[in-house]
Amino acid sequence: MHKDFRDVIIIGAGASGLMCAIEAGRRGRSVLVVDHAPVTGNKIRVSGGGRCNFGNLNTSPSNYLSGNTGFCTSALARFGPEDFIRLIEKHKIHYHEEDGRLFCDKGSVEIVRMLEKECRSSGVEMMLNCRVSGITRKDLFTVATNLGRFRSHSLVVATGGISFRQLGATDFGHRIARRFGLNVTPLRPALVPLLWNGKDRDRFGTLAGVSLDATVTCGRRSFRDSILLTHDGLSGPAILQASLYWTEGNPLLIDLMPGRDAYEILMAGRQGKIEMRNLLSGYLPKRFIHAWCDMFFPSKQMNQYSDRELKKVAAAVRRWEIVPAQTAGFSRAEVMLGGVDTKELSSKTMEARKVANLYFTGEVMDVTGQLGGFNLQWAWSSGYAAGQFV
Repeated sequence: MHKDFRDVIIIGAGASGLMCAIEAGRRGRSVLVVDHAPVTGNKIRVSGGGRCNFGNLNTSPSNYLSGNTGFCTSALARFGPEDFIRLIEKHKIHYHEEDGRLFCDKGSVEIVRMLEKECRSSGVEMMLNCRVSGITRKDLFTVATNLGRFRSHSLVVATGGISFRQLGATDFGHRIARRFGLNVTPLRPALVPLLWNGKDRDRFGTLAGVSLDATVTCGRRSFRDSILLTHDGLSGPAILQASLYWTEGNPLLIDLMPGRDAYEILMAGRQGKIEMRNLLSGYLPKRFIHAWCDMFFPSKQMNQYSDRELKKVAAAVRRWEIVPAQTAGFSRAEVMLGGVDTKELSSKTMEARKVANLYFTGEVMDVTGQLGGFNLQWAWSSGYAAGQFV
């Protein structure tokens, strides 16, 4: 076969592309990975704030959103968190668990180096700073790049989503899908801060830096974790989770005292002369609750409230309603919702049903995980699945 031929060309040297390359190389396939970036694993490097939240022991299909419910089930069953743990233990990488979330002790670079080492041992060829300018297909795929033209039997699109644009993310993978006649579902930023509407920015924008434990409910989904008030909106893990389910115009309901009976607390202090905002400051950040009371329930001494008034305060504490204006956009999103329509793909092989030997892996597809290592797990699982068949 000609020197420009490889069995498999993978576009994208991120988590799913590298995992696919490793598995295909282990099967004896000749593999070329190309990426426009100067280094591999850009998104891996920033995962978990650099600590690399590489997976979650509690992974299940229920942690994922897709227009094709259950698409991820097969791949997750064939390569789960325990399989990736075995791989990092083989390389003597130390890790720890936090509520199911798995982190590297020494940071994300260890994971990237491990994947690069596995690629080398599997005979995978890597070309970085390699920009793809065109893809055609007759009997074989032809990939034109600034470093030459290459042909392959199988082509894997592992280009990721359009979140983290500052790392060079583009919609190239979706353009490839459309070029070959595949549907791409609408794209939205996810795991992303939500911005104040004008009224709430005036009320709460000055409280930037305040963090509190809360339960955030969006529709039928609720998440208990910290929320962070910023100059332009709400962030923190509970808000990022809720952003997966939030659509413009819908409210968020925030329980400011989860696990506590706000009415019982208020009733216990109702005979005293302490002001309500000072009483509640024992349970919530002082700056926040003083501003919150000033806006909704002008504070007075507890013995001046009626039972009815205290019930209203308690209800408001349990259900603080916020209607965000919009998300903070793809530049601040950790992932995206939407992507290559998974109804167009085989859940067993990740191959396009319409186009033989064309595969998609990772975030480029319409599969989005919740916060906590689930998106990297999908990258490992989908990359592994495709690597068995390319």
